[in-house]
Amino acid sequence: QVQLVESGGGLVQAGGSLRLSCAASTRTFSTYAVGWFRQASGKEREFVAVIKGYGSVTSIADSVKGRFTISRDNAKTTVYLQMSSLKPEDTAVYYCAAGFGWAVVPSGYDYWGQGTQVTVSS
Repeated sequence: QVQLVESGGGLVQAGGSLRLSCAASTRTFSTYAVGWFRQASGKEREFVAVIKGYGSVTSIADSVKGRFTISRDNAKTTVYLQMSSLKPEDTAVYYCAAGFGWAVVPSGYDYWGQGTQVTVSS
């Protein structure tokens, strides 16, 4: 069982930045791909970014490309989502998820965190 804990969310003005962290409980963290998803009120959960377990291969959703980056520190068993040039439409609960696949859909992941709220004011 893998436990994931997100942190770093909050309230920020449009154009600002936040860095989300996803801390994992497992020593085999480096074997998992980790994805970030978000869910705005009344909407479906959508893919934001994913990073493979080893190396630095990543995929970023078109809606945030050029503004968000994903990275990981396997020694700290943590994945980061750096968010810049934030827009009000980025407001959502952000979730991290871990799995063995390389997925851009929620069903591709086995473990989920509890989520962290990001609110961008205009």
